Amino acid sequence: MNAPINDFVKDYAASDTARFHMPGHKGKPFHGLEPLDITEIKGADYLFEPEGIIAESERKMSQAFGSKMTLYSTEGSSLCIKTMLGIIKACAGGKRITAAAPRNVHKAFINACILLDIDVRWLYPKGEFTSICAGSVTAEDVRKAFEKNDVPDCLYVTSPDYLGNLSDLKGIAEVCGEFGVPLLCDNAHGAYLKFLPESLHPMDMGAAMCCDSAHKTLPCYTGGAMLHISPNAPSGFVDCAKNVMSLFASTSPSYLIMESLDLCAEYVTNGFSDDLKKSAARTELCKKRLREGGWNLIGGEPMKITVAAYLNGLTGDELADRLRKEKIEPEYSDPQYVVLMTSPSNSEEDFSRLESAMLKIPQPRIRLFADFPPIPKGVKRMGIRQAAFSAQRTVPVEQAEGEICAMTVTACQPSVPVAVSGEEITADVIKILKNYSIERISVI
Repeated sequence: MNAPINDFVKDYAASDTARFHMPGHKGKPFHGLEPLDITEIKGADYLFEPEGIIAESERKMSQAFGSKMTLYSTEGSSLCIKTMLGIIKACAGGKRITAAAPRNVHKAFINACILLDIDVRWLYPKGEFTSICAGSVTAEDVRKAFEKNDVPDCLYVTSPDYLGNLSDLKGIAEVCGEFGVPLLCDNAHGAYLKFLPESLHPMDMGAAMCCDSAHKTLPCYTGGAMLHISPNAPSGFVDCAKNVMSLFASTSPSYLIMESLDLCAEYVTNGFSDDLKKSAARTELCKKRLREGGWNLIGGEPMKITVAAYLNGLTGDELADRLRKEKIEPEYSDPQYVVLMTSPSNSEEDFSRLESAMLKIPQPRIRLFADFPPIPKGVKRMGIRQAAFSAQRTVPVEQAEGEICAMTVTACQPSVPVAVSGEEITADVIKILKNYSIERISVI
């Protein structure tokens, strides 16, 4: 294997060196991984000014994904999202910029806009999307928005979304190209998309930048993520990327996480595509068996199984609890859906257990309730940054009608906003907050 970060740390751990440097455990086992947990000692390179083993590993990952530059993050895609928007702002000379985005963004996008003082223009797609997780726009939605309003400084989309829906990134990228707007993609759930028989990864669909949460779909420690910059992106994106990322990041990145990213770079270069092909086929077989058993599934993502439980007479939360009794832990549940994520690390026993459990759970097969009310358009009363940094108080949601949202409210998971800082809390918003069991909210 060629994994320079991992090799360096393993050699250091075996060297019996007296550690008069951080961390405080000095490599002595306490949790178990301490010998492999180091800091930026000589030879270990520096994440935000890499010249040695980190630079070598990032180049290898960049080649695997076909990017101009790939940056490692040990603080998840949240750091990458802040960096993407920071790069756009830096390349605009630091002036105030506008980002266009569908409503189903992750909270990290809102936080970045607060910190960078970015105006957001929300895009609302056709149809009534009745989950805060969904709401992908089409290329035509984007075109109409650009023709109707001033062209934004960037378009930010989330694909795949939390429920496994994939956007038409290629079509959206073409529209962005016509208007000269960089396309940024939160691809946190889709690192593996590059290695399908036909790539669906944003780098191959026309995005200027995207983030991948390696830990979500690759065998990487939690917090491991990547920011990819396209070969077609302006050179300024690469020139300022590391400096911008360092603005938001810890000066003590986890070497354990970097080691796992390093091993992933080796894995995706050698063997992952074959393993993924087999796992995707097994996931599709599982979906087929569940559908034949009467379960309603949604979403087109190959490595995600999303059950619309409420169409089968159960809430998603009830179904999740029944699966837990069978020693199966889902990724996510809410009143409507249960989301299960698969990877090549799932065994045949895992799939068989899931199929057996699902097929023996009684289904009333009667729609439990009507669709949730459509996600309402936000009523802006203040800027996001101004509201977030205003004096605020917390009140029960029933008492919030007519108030202005202070700190953005999300359902956790998936950390998608229901009410955004600076927006008025309307009766419709309160209904959605209660649908997701959110009982209190901060207001100005």
